[in-house]
Amino acid sequence: MAVTTDLSIDGHHFRVEFHPPEAIGHRTLARGLSDLAAMGARPIAAFLSLGLPRNLLQKAKRRKPWLDLFLDGFLSLAAAHQTPLAGGDLAESPIVVADIVLAGAVRRGKALLRAGARPGDLLYVTGSLGGSAAGLARLMQSAPAHRRTRTHQMPLRIPARFQTMLKPHLYPQPRIAQGLWLAKPSRATAAIDLSDGLSTDLTHLCEKSGVTAEVSAASLPIHPAATLQQALHGGEDYELLFTAPNSARIPRKIGGVPVTQIGRILRRRAGKPMIRLITARGLQPLDPQGWEHFS
Repeated sequence: MAVTTDLSIDGHHFRVEFHPPEAIGHRTLARGLSDLAAMGARPIAAFLSLGLPRNLLQKAKRRKPWLDLFLDGFLSLAAAHQTPLAGGDLAESPIVVADIVLAGAVRRGKALLRAGARPGDLLYVTGSLGGSAAGLARLMQSAPAHRRTRTHQMPLRIPARFQTMLKPHLYPQPRIAQGLWLAKPSRATAAIDLSDGLSTDLTHLCEKSGVTAEVSAASLPIHPAATLQQALHGGEDYELLFTAPNSARIPRKIGGVPVTQIGRILRRRAGKPMIRLITARGLQPLDPQGWEHFS
């Protein structure tokens, strides 16, 4: 059994006045599913607890209540991954708070962990990087100034021309199928999902495994709308970052999702940076600059 829990809070993980309620529901579940994917687990059931202001249960003009739209996004992703909503709780709250608990199944003793990387392993990532950070930046730029006062409860209507660009941020896709493939014997040795940014999550993996890493800037699969900095530090891409032996046969695509080798794992040496970025100007330390609570 694999169990994960994630807390989503208005003003920290989303903004009620910017994000469509369907996207907030989708993202709430995606966060937990991505954790299961990084363990190579198959989701079994979801438990959702919500704290909501009273007005979000009321029907707005020509729209369903905010809660109904939230559940539309949540349950659509749940159905796509055959994950029943098995229970939860609802309470009144001054702000929106969503807590997701997910249970998953994994082969006994064979879950992917952060602690399995070894010197000589190669470093890979699924999909592309930076798309969520780029989408969030565009979302904030497109919001009228009065929205930033947080006096409006109705979400921002997103122009059609921005919807494709914003999709990686609003509707990230957890890599469940890819995680299940990687958890099979002789494939991945360690994995983590990219929720806090490549620089921060790779640091977590290296710390748990007792290793260091080199990352090639030129090899990073950067989203077309993103910058290098957003790819390195942006977070919320929910792609899988994993290591595998040099002898492992890792395909270019898993379940239709591209897989890119971006670096290698090295032995830890005293006085050396934990992560180094290979650039046209040579090796540079790559410090964790992604999301960290209380920092």
